[in-house]
Amino acid sequence: MIDDLPVGLRARRLADEDHLRVLAVLDAWWGGLKGEAGATERALLLPRLYFQHFTTTSFLVEHGDGEVAAFLVGFLSQTEPGTAYVHFVGVDPALHGQGVGRSLYRAFFALARSHGRRHVHCVTSPENTASRAFHTRLGFTPSVVKPDYDGPGLDRVAFTIDLAEAPGAVL
Repeated sequence: MIDDLPVGLRARRLADEDHLRVLAVLDAWWGGLKGEAGATERALLLPRLYFQHFTTTSFLVEHGDGEVAAFLVGFLSQTEPGTAYVHFVGVDPALHGQGVGRSLYRAFFALARSHGRRHVHCVTSPENTASRAFHTRLGFTPSVVKPDYDGPGLDRVAFTIDLAEAPGAVL
């Protein structure tokens, strides 16, 4: 499924029983970004429905002992037939810089292409400078900050990549 992960990690499709396991790592992995409000926001962004209805387009990476190492929740847009969307990605900070996030995106891009998708979109909060830099390195084009994008006070930066024009960005 994902064959370029560091030694000792394995990937599989996300499953319903992974919901609470993923929620349990969010606060530690985001280092308290935006405090208690940020923790609540992150948890609300990952309701169980993603772990039930988007399993064929989402991935979980585990250590050999089954501990969660990374995840990507994505889906194919039903509204825009040429588009796929990465909803939420997390990588254990101990694995940052080892290519795990890049491998997850590479797998998602391949999946999107196999379903005839040309564009991939995602968003992040303006405060998440690491995410903004990561997506830019992958070849995504960022928008200006979009005020109240996800509701009052929930500003976002939107990213888009054209898989046909940026084939070497992450592949």
